[in-house]
Order: sequence, then structure tokens, then C-alpha cells
Amino acid sequence: MALNKTIYKKLLSALLTCTILILSISGCSMVQNSEPISRTGFYFDTIIQITLYNTTDEALLDECMNMCDHYEKLLSAHIDDSDVSKINTSNGQPVEVSDETIELLNIALEYAEISEGAFDPTIGSVSLLWDFDSDEHIVPDESTISEALTHVNYHNISINGNTVTISDPDTNIDLGAIAKGYIADKLKAYLVSENITSGIINLGGNVLLIGSKPDGSDFNIGIQKPFADTSTSITGVKASNKSVVSSGTYERYFEVDGKFYHHILDTSTGYPLDNGLIGITILSDDSVVGDALSTTCFSLGMEKGMELIESLDGIEVLFITEDYEIHTSSGWPEE
Repeated sequence: MALNKTIYKKLLSALLTCTILILSISGCSMVQNSEPISRTGFYFDTIIQITLYNTTDEALLDECMNMCDHYEKLLSAHIDDSDVSKINTSNGQPVEVSDETIELLNIALEYAEISEGAFDPTIGSVSLLWDFDSDEHIVPDESTISEALTHVNYHNISINGNTVTISDPDTNIDLGAIAKGYIADKLKAYLVSENITSGIINLGGNVLLIGSKPDGSDFNIGIQKPFADTSTSITGVKASNKSVVSSGTYERYFEVDGKFYHHILDTSTGYPLDNGLIGITILSDDSVVGDALSTTCFSLGMEKGMELIESLDGIEVLFITEDYEIHTSSGWPEE
């Protein structure tokens, strides 16, 4: 897959930043207990890294990369013969897809219901118009966005067994907002089944921890300061066997005529959300939940997003506002 140098440098910087933030402070003690093995790859339009601490079996990392390749080919809207692309190009005809695709679609629809459409897997009809990875920064015209919005409605998706039907042929599914979390959970389940008890799965903003550090203490996860220099954290969280999903307006963006545009789109307007937030982190057991809730809560805004998190057991949130103030849910761990 061709990747221009600018994007590659940004992705590599992001990976190095995440690695530094994870391993800073606590890295030396981990090496003293167990020399890790690690593998880096490029999947899901980002650089990923998997690090394992209580094994020397490189075949485990080989299989993880094979799994990433398998899931990307199933779930990416940018691969012509993926399950998602087959649905999007079906012209409203029923399409039979894999168990995994059905599972992830059902999760996406669940969070679409919870958020009353603030999270919507059919946003692809609009997100196709925005290209935040290109060197050409083009803002779609208002009429084009308005027309695309008429096709954004998760109720257009009908599932019967393994068959998916789209009632509007111009509706496009995009599972990018939750696919990495789903895949991270699958990778962790595989590694745990192979008796891995200590490791880090880093899928570019989705950090999923397997157990604790080899010495039994928590991992120290740095949360990147939005728009800051590489390796700069705004705060951190100590955790074991948890998912830490961070996202924000600083990940993919451009400016045109002095106006800032980012990749987190408002499902009601088709334009980037403008609600005073620049970053969000979800702490949960499952990465797919963290992925779905990070987009959902960002879309809902801090007040409604906080209300949602406080109503859920075992899930915490950290919001970063435009003034770089940090706001956390009641159960967020102390540093």
C-alpha cells in the first residue's frame, strides 16, 4: 500500500510517541523482569505495535499480524472485496458476510441506538467526501455534504442471520471508528489463549493491556497532550488488563483559509464537531467498547458524554477541552 512520506512520518511519530508514553517511567523495570519481543506493522491506515513480555515465541507475533491482515480485508471500507465494501456496493441487494462482520455491525448499531445517532456507522456517505490524509486540503461544498447526509441513517441497515441489506443504495457503512477496538480484543483473546500474561497491543490510539507488568505492577500509560511535541503527555493513568482508547481533533486535521477542520464528523451536519473538546480517553475492559464510546462521547459533548459514562459500570472517561483543562468521571484512577 503506497503511503506518502508526510503521512508515514506522522504515523511513525505517533507510534513512537505512544511507545514512549507507555514505557516511560516504568520501562526499565519491565526489561529487568523479562526481555520483551515486539513486532511492528502497517494496518488500518496506521502503524501498529504488539509487545509481549513473558514469551520468546515469535510465531505468536506472526499470527497476530496474520489476524490483522485478515480483519482488515474483512472490515475495511477501502478494500474492494471486503465484507463492508460488498455491502456498500450491493445496490440494496442482500449480502452474506462473515460472523465477525455481523458481530461488529451489531455492536455499531447498539451504540448508534445508545447515542441516538450521534455515533452512526453509516457516516461513510459523508466521510468519503473528506480526505484528511491528502496533501490537497479541500473542504467539500455545502450542497454535496447536505445530499450525502440524506443517506446517513443507521436504520437503513437490516441484519438477518449473516445477511445484511441496505435499504438505501447510496448509504455507505464505515466501521473505522470501532474496528481497531474490535480487532484489538480479538488479538488479546488469542494471546491469552496462548498463555500470554503480560503484553501491550497498540493499534494506533487503541492501547490494550494484557495483564500487568512482569513484576506485577500496573503499566503507566501516558495520555498525549493534543497538538504538543512528540512524547509530551498531559497526564497519565496506571492500569493493568485494561483498554485505554484515546482520540481527538489533533489526530487528523487540516486548515483552509484560517479555519480548522478535523476528522471527527457531526452526524447531523456532516462537518467536523465543534463542541469545545480536543481530546478524549476511555478506560474500559474491552477495546471495542472504548472505541465506540470515545466517538460517542466526543459526539455527545462533555456534559451528555459524562452523563452516559456515569451511567455505565466499569467504564471511565477523561475529557480535554480547548483550554487544556482535564475533566474526568468519578471513578477515574488517580495518577
